[in-house]
Amino acid sequence: MCVTAHGWKRVRLLNVWVDDLTMDELLGRFDSGAVFTLNLDHLYHLQRNAAFAKAYRNAEFVTADSKYIYWSLGWVGRRIRQRVSGSDLVPAFCHHHRDNSAIKVFLLGAGPGIAQRARERINAREGTEVVVGAYSPSMSFVDDEAELAEVVRIVNASTATVLVVGLGAPKQEIWIDRHRAKMPGIKIFMGVGATIDYEADAVARAPLWMRNSGLEWAHRVLTQPRRYWRRYLRDLEFFWLLLLDRCRLYKAPDFERPG
Repeated sequence: MCVTAHGWKRVRLLNVWVDDLTMDELLGRFDSGAVFTLNLDHLYHLQRNAAFAKAYRNAEFVTADSKYIYWSLGWVGRRIRQRVSGSDLVPAFCHHHRDNSAIKVFLLGAGPGIAQRARERINAREGTEVVVGAYSPSMSFVDDEAELAEVVRIVNASTATVLVVGLGAPKQEIWIDRHRAKMPGIKIFMGVGATIDYEADAVARAPLWMRNSGLEWAHRVLTQPRRYWRRYLRDLEFFWLLLLDRCRLYKAPDFERPG
């Protein structure tokens, strides 16, 4: 455990520091920086992907997106007070800042037209233009220099101060870490996975009782099996790593060492 310079507690799970902040505390403190929302799939990639691990180290805030992350921290004796998922954070953030003229949100990600639909639904719900822009790039835009430059141009031209990125992990976190300096008007970055799809009502989120019971993964597998079954199968590695962590036998990957 450590205490940040701003006075809140951080706890370590495997090779990641997680902030012990409630939703209300995060909304009150989150006026700049990047927030990533940790789940089991992120931890799988964090054992293997040096760029992803670097992006996480550079993030100003890390929350527990998954009930399993939340429960596991308690099991290893590093309990935090609340799970804060990206899918809950984005609507809460937009509602919290609905009358704040300094907060202008841009949605980047999801399939064609979905980000724009999410923008319309959020603004209708809040009764104000809290989301000022939306763009759904191609699946390969992070490797296309021309489209990448165009995305940065669109974001900068939007006057947005908050960028919500839903490209999936580890792509979205790495992209934010590498390109945030090119968007000086953006004060807040959020890497939030499928949240834009949820806000557009393009994908149905699990019922609340399944989310509270740690069964959101089951809903995803049942509704989108081709997309999720391999992911959740490989995520079973986490429970072995967690046991090593509790026994103080876990060793973080050394990305500087060849091989």
